[in-house]
Amino acid sequence: MALARLHRRTSMPATAIAHPIQGLLKYHGLRDRDRNIPAHDSISVCTAPSRTTTTVAFDARADSVTVDGDPIDEEGFERAQTVLDIVRERAGIDTGARVVSENTFESNVGLGASASAFAALAHAASAAAGLDPTERELSELARRGAASAARSVVGGFAHLRSRNNSAECVGEPVPAGFEEDIRIVIGSVPSHKYTSRAHAETPASPYFPARLAGIHERAADLRAAIRAGDFDTTFGIAERDSLELLAVTMTGPGSWLYWNPGTLELLEIARELRESGVQVYFSADTGATAYLNTTAADVDAVRAAVEEAGIETRTWRVGGGVRASDDHLF
Repeated sequence: MALARLHRRTSMPATAIAHPIQGLLKYHGLRDRDRNIPAHDSISVCTAPSRTTTTVAFDARADSVTVDGDPIDEEGFERAQTVLDIVRERAGIDTGARVVSENTFESNVGLGASASAFAALAHAASAAAGLDPTERELSELARRGAASAARSVVGGFAHLRSRNNSAECVGEPVPAGFEEDIRIVIGSVPSHKYTSRAHAETPASPYFPARLAGIHERAADLRAAIRAGDFDTTFGIAERDSLELLAVTMTGPGSWLYWNPGTLELLEIARELRESGVQVYFSADTGATAYLNTTAADVDAVRAAVEEAGIETRTWRVGGGVRASDDHLF
């Protein structure tokens, strides 16, 4: 389906808000680098109130992108330009874009900032260019910046199916009946990283083919657990998948180990609390910071245990999809 054009043309600012994601069934590696199509399916849950706010206007001679007051790094700028160029081509405009973005949480530590960044960029840039994409079209566009952003567009629990047809490689919602009871305790372990390194190296791990062989069965099991509102199976799979992903990443060519002692301490806290009857499961994306997934009934016990270990915490919930905002950043 072609993107629908609005009847008006505008260079006025447009703003969007998106939430980052926590990977449950995570992915590394790309089957098509040019179109940013992942090597396999992935499933995640959006986290709130953490959010990215992005304002875009096509009113400049050249593109400029700032995040939290600073120019974005070269890799991020190139990915942002990929999204902006697609929007310009579809809208028939040739002006540069002014992009200003702000986060309520830190980037490059394993909290899914790329997901919210490119979901918000895709939405705001489309609106600023006078385009009115469907959710699926917006998900495809956001994926060109970061595959995880395709799921951030959808919000809640979302499944990104890896398809050779770019228009079909989009985030799809996974209905869940237990979102209101979920609490996500963030254990902040500062450690700067770039997920793109893992995407480049992980497929060379000798264990990566075994991961691919079992990924579809795991995705089916996870979808079924989410739909059934089965907390233990849902986040038990996420914990196991975190360990497996670390294994294939650290056995790639660079032997990249992105956890540190604080991450391992969070894993042990989750295990010890679970043995005592607390519903809690560890999860980590590509970074040292980790998620402890728990329930409203047990969140205080989990937070207290993490803080007793001297690790800073925040408590998040399940977040929704990308949306427009009238509160522009410029």
